[in-house]
Amino acid sequence: MAQVWKGGPAAAALNAKTTEKVGALMARGIRPTLAILRVGERADDISYENGACRRAETLGIAVLKFTLPQTASQKELEETIYMVNDDPRIHGVLLLRPLPPQMEEERIVSLLAPEKDVDGITDGSLCGVFTGKATGFAPCTAQACMEVLDYYKADCAGKRAVVVGRSLVVGRPAAMLLLQKNATVTLCHTRTEELAARMREGDIVIAAAGRRGLFGAESFREGQIVLDVGIHFDEEGRMCGDVRTAEVSETVKAITPVPGGIGAVTTAVLMSHVAEAAGRAAKM
Repeated sequence: MAQVWKGGPAAAALNAKTTEKVGALMARGIRPTLAILRVGERADDISYENGACRRAETLGIAVLKFTLPQTASQKELEETIYMVNDDPRIHGVLLLRPLPPQMEEERIVSLLAPEKDVDGITDGSLCGVFTGKATGFAPCTAQACMEVLDYYKADCAGKRAVVVGRSLVVGRPAAMLLLQKNATVTLCHTRTEELAARMREGDIVIAAAGRRGLFGAESFREGQIVLDVGIHFDEEGRMCGDVRTAEVSETVKAITPVPGGIGAVTTAVLMSHVAEAAGRAAKM
């Protein structure tokens, strides 16, 4: 039976480090501050915002909210982006997406200062991930995968890693972060031929295909570490991932649950990025 690598302990360990960073900055008169930009009243956006605010409060991180109506114009949001970019009090910015259809999301994202992009959505941040330079930050979910591997002491060096999913939110940045840990990485997707066979080759598998319950026992072998990044809901409203966990747990060495796995670490990563951004700004 597989070990269940829960995200809670990894998040707690990261939060402890963040609290220490925040305390050191506060001693110097610097309050790490996150700006949350939301357009409209989407329930999932509000839920994520509320969760981020609660976590920030426990860590001593200040939050400034900037909320625009669903009918806001492109110009209004652009002006808000310019404002948070120029405000020295603000160290990190979280832009909740997707944006309303009247807005050009790609342009809005391009305007955000990479050094304040704590969610890893700008080209500058992604360039930093692909080059290994500290420009901006890695996308939070991709980084959360690395935090879980670190917490459970998974040695990636020399190991074969398979990432299923090619999005800029998880798949591609996760592959680059694994390369930085000296893993040998294969990046796959749902159109990869003989996908199950490719997945069985990995010592570490990150399932980020974005399809509910796509992967079962046929895609895995004994001894593997499986990180399930998927977040879906079944017909009964229960949260589940890309992997059919009950089936796969009979085979693999370790697996992250859904819920309670990678998703539980993502907000902790976000706050860690805010503290790091504040530290970088202080050095400048």
